[in-house]
Amino acid sequence: MKQLLRWPSVYLCLPILFACGLTLLTYDLPTGYLDGILILVLSAAAILFVDAFSGVRLPPLAAFRSRRYAGTRDAFVALAFAGVVIVFCLLDLTLFPIPLIDNPASYATMEGGREHVRHISDMCWTLPSIGLLCARQRWLRNALIVAGIVFPILVIDRNRLFASLMALGLVIIFRRDEARPLPWKTIGVLALAGGGGFSVLGMLRSGSIETVALPFGDMYRAMPQGIKWLLLYISAGPYNFGAIVAKHYANADFLINQLVPLSGSVATAGTDIPLDAPNINVGTEFFPFAMAMGPAGAVLAIGVLYALLLWSARRLRPAASLFPLLIFLRVAYVCVMSPFAPQAYTLTNAGFIGLCLVMQVIAAWLPDRRSHDFSSTSAVSNHGTG
Repeated sequence: MKQLLRWPSVYLCLPILFACGLTLLTYDLPTGYLDGILILVLSAAAILFVDAFSGVRLPPLAAFRSRRYAGTRDAFVALAFAGVVIVFCLLDLTLFPIPLIDNPASYATMEGGREHVRHISDMCWTLPSIGLLCARQRWLRNALIVAGIVFPILVIDRNRLFASLMALGLVIIFRRDEARPLPWKTIGVLALAGGGGFSVLGMLRSGSIETVALPFGDMYRAMPQGIKWLLLYISAGPYNFGAIVAKHYANADFLINQLVPLSGSVATAGTDIPLDAPNINVGTEFFPFAMAMGPAGAVLAIGVLYALLLWSARRLRPAASLFPLLIFLRVAYVCVMSPFAPQAYTLTNAGFIGLCLVMQVIAAWLPDRRSHDFSSTSAVSNHGTG
């Protein structure tokens, strides 16, 4: 299992195959919908095959375990960044309604400057990882972990909750002694917390799932409502992708609006996209590419995302530095979420990667306290022996 996590393709291909498999079990697919799902399955299988021979792997887990992050220049910059994120999280909670407490429907309200505040507070998913890696004091470490999990719950942001838990889980695994078994209890708790939180927040945000009119199969109908939300969220992306491929719908506006800032809305709800259920409007990371360029565009988008994953994995070698690790955690997360909704080909994703690169440069410019302390100690020693 630990060796498998070093394969970059695992973070992209296994989620796609898993989501497509659940899609086949969840729905009685209409005629032609299977073609789009097969495009996703075959693309993922091809990347797994290529990755087996590429030779690009994450560093051995021993590199993560032996790396000391706390007390370094990188940690200082990362903790300063975490402080800024926490300030914006507090602004989000004090200046605007708290969806979990005030009104669940307000989670999508971005008027009055909330959209700009949310650009920063959305990075709360980094807080648990930064706390675990960079904080020397236990109270600070625990505070960052709690903040990164509680804030997404308060604003009913399932995406950020998943991102926080996934990043935290990967950091725990990467830092685990290779001689010790994986902490399955901890991983299980994080998985249950993510799944349970998602189901509860889904019911709060969208109400009863019985209002969703899709061709569900017998297995789905037999499940309790909480499990239905999970199945729907996992399977709706491939289902809508298959639907749009089957209907040969073409519209490049959504991809342009997603890639070009201020060019237009990226919302798919309430548009003329021929969705089978208008209130279920997710369609995988590759949905806009399929609408703009057909199946070939979707396959191209999958390949480019794999290339981004390879790049982020290469930057981790050989020393598993902090900011390349944060970049990899982000890229790995958007890959895991690629069967559900667009997050990789967005300005916010590019902005976070760019911000990490800038912070790495800033950290390199700062004086190295450890080198200074060593030089001072050497000078005193030489003076004493002279």
